[in-house]
Amino acid sequence: MDKVFIEGLEIDALIGIYDWERRIRQTLRFDLEMGFDNRVPAASDDIADTLNYKAVSKRLIELVEQSDYGLVETLAERCAAAVLAEFEVRWLRLKLSKPGAVRGAQAVGVIIERSRDAG
Repeated sequence: MDKVFIEGLEIDALIGIYDWERRIRQTLRFDLEMGFDNRVPAASDDIADTLNYKAVSKRLIELVEQSDYGLVETLAERCAAAVLAEFEVRWLRLKLSKPGAVRGAQAVGVIIERSRDAG
C-alpha cells in the first residue's frame, strides 16, 4: 500500500490538564502517514483522483482549533477517527507532538496507528 504523508503540520490548540495550560493555546505538531492506492491518480494525472492532503490538513486544523481536550491521547484519537471517516484512507499512522512539555525534551506525545478494519 502506498503512503501519502503530511509532516510537521503545526496547529495551536487549547490542551492540557493543568490550570495554566487551560489559559493559553499551545502549538502542537502533527505528522501523518495515510494508506492510499496512488496507482489511479498516477495513471490519470488528475488531482480529483488523489488523496487531497490539503483537504486533510484543513480538516485537522479545523478540528484541533475547535477542540478542548485535556490529553493529547484523546485529541489524537479524534483526529484519526475524523480522517478515517471523511477521507478514502485505508489506514493511518498519526504522531502528535507537544513541544516544550517536558524540560530537556524537544517534544513528547503519542503515535497511534488505526485502520478501517481494526478501528
